[in-house]
Amino acid sequence: MTTGNAAPPVPRTRSAGPLIATGGLAGLTWAAALRGVMAEVSGPDSTVTWYGTFGQILLPGAVTGALLAWAEHLRRTGGRRRWRLLALAPLTFPAAVLLSPETVAALGGGQPLFSGGIGGGALALPLFGMAGGYAIAGRGRWWVRLAAGAFAVTPIPVWVLVSGAFGPELVVTTPRGAWVAVLFSACVATLALACAVPHRRV
Repeated sequence: MTTGNAAPPVPRTRSAGPLIATGGLAGLTWAAALRGVMAEVSGPDSTVTWYGTFGQILLPGAVTGALLAWAEHLRRTGGRRRWRLLALAPLTFPAAVLLSPETVAALGGGQPLFSGGIGGGALALPLFGMAGGYAIAGRGRWWVRLAAGAFAVTPIPVWVLVSGAFGPELVVTTPRGAWVAVLFSACVATLALACAVPHRRV
């Protein structure tokens, strides 16, 4: 029995484990979808390797999802010191590329970083996602968010314009091309939504 002056019960803090596991699974699924886009673009030249596919795409996707889910747990429980640095979680993708044997060999041979297209997409897509997350989170100066949002949506119209360069079957006016364009655009949008978590108010 309680009185009118009794303090309200303090809600019990739930474990972060289930949320982080869900985020990891979502990130893994997202990365697998992105790998599907890459396979369509590469066509018959697409190859699946243990490190290239699992080490550079699927594993970073799962880690990114888990980190952003952890950010959501921290947000729900009042935040922590420097917890917003988890907005950098997508940078696990270029980090995986930097650690790859191909990149190490290229740097050892005197080639510039990300030369010849190696790893360029692994850096560009996370940057687009992080910019989009900041833009839609609702915090910060409006003009900075507007600029970030304009940058974040750049890949979508660019894809429409250059899709024909990947092959006539990937032109967006064809059924296959439209499907790949929708899949790619959904990947970009989903990453931006996830990246908004560390920027949202506690």
